[in-house]
Amino acid sequence: MIRINDHYLKLRSSYLFADIAKRVSAFTESHPDKKIIKLGIGDVTRPLPPACIEAFHRAVDEMGQESTFRGYGPEQGYSFLREKIAAEDFVSRGAEISPDEIFISDGAKCDTGNIQEIFATDIRVAVPDPVYPVYVDTNVMAGRTGRFEDGRYQGLVYLKSVKENGFIPDFPKEPVDLIYLCFPNNPTGATISKADLSKWVDYAKENRAILLFDAAYESFIRDDSLPRSIYEIPGAESVAIEFRSFSKTAGFTGIRCAYTVVPKACMAYDANGEKRSVHALWNRRHATKFNGVSYPVQRAAEAAYSPEGKKQIRELTDGYLKNAALIRQEMAALGFDCVGGENSPYIWIDGKRDAWEFFDLLLDEAGVVCTPGTGFGKCGEGYIRLSAFNSYENVSQAIGRIKAALA
Repeated sequence: MIRINDHYLKLRSSYLFADIAKRVSAFTESHPDKKIIKLGIGDVTRPLPPACIEAFHRAVDEMGQESTFRGYGPEQGYSFLREKIAAEDFVSRGAEISPDEIFISDGAKCDTGNIQEIFATDIRVAVPDPVYPVYVDTNVMAGRTGRFEDGRYQGLVYLKSVKENGFIPDFPKEPVDLIYLCFPNNPTGATISKADLSKWVDYAKENRAILLFDAAYESFIRDDSLPRSIYEIPGAESVAIEFRSFSKTAGFTGIRCAYTVVPKACMAYDANGEKRSVHALWNRRHATKFNGVSYPVQRAAEAAYSPEGKKQIRELTDGYLKNAALIRQEMAALGFDCVGGENSPYIWIDGKRDAWEFFDLLLDEAGVVCTPGTGFGKCGEGYIRLSAFNSYENVSQAIGRIKAALA
């Protein structure tokens, strides 16, 4: 008798996004002439940088010539891209990361979900609350949790990220082995200082734990005192894995390219307590289950590091940050406490009421879609997330509608 993985039955259905879609659909049917403005989705809305498009076209043309055609590429990524990443994203900031410690992939979502496979199923996992759902769901699928009760999965250690601690989680009160961190944070938009991040590195060293550091939104940081990479912290290479993406940086959500850094110094332990190379394990997993990102996409990603590409990406992210600043400024003026929107494209808003109630109010009265905070965890109750990924015109119009709805 063929059986399923029973751990999948513990998963909640995607009720957050299903409920959002259902409510938006009902609103559209009853208000067919009303334009909906979506500020809930974390997807970019602006075209790819011209430098990336030009490189993309050149690479596609190469694929059309026998002399320059390429078949399977290296699973870890082409050296031309890995070398650029190492030099531009790490060495330039004092982090000694080498090209062969970088693994090119088709998305940070995929990598943050897949990385748990190389660790034992009986380890203790800590996640922030509120949290990017992929961190939780993939560990549920792997069997590291119990049932979902009272808004949380049994067996996971939840680290409150709330107003009282500046939305930076406190250390676990019990032993844990694997810890997820995300800064600038999705969904709260909070950032972390070098001093606070150093404390997490020290904690991981003292407890023989590993930090999974999601830095997918680092390109939105404008405060030079904030770390863009965990490897700016001395010693982090022995206890941290970092995830990055071209999705929000260069608008690659539709063509897919990201990378994960697994330093050779990063070690975990086998059943006998012997050290094992996490880099070697991830390389084995990556080469077995992944055939690599296409050559044209990697050439487009490489162009993001050209002088023109850097300038164009800065303009893209500046545009989204302009939207974020407007949202934060106007929501604060309406009396709401906000975090994010500075060094981040997300604004986390204390709605002073039930999250779904606020969602319905904005949809029904303003035609604006947000994301209820409860979809990100128990600590998200009472909050909503607004995204800056839209045009400035649409964001301005949405803010005007929200003001009118709340008047």
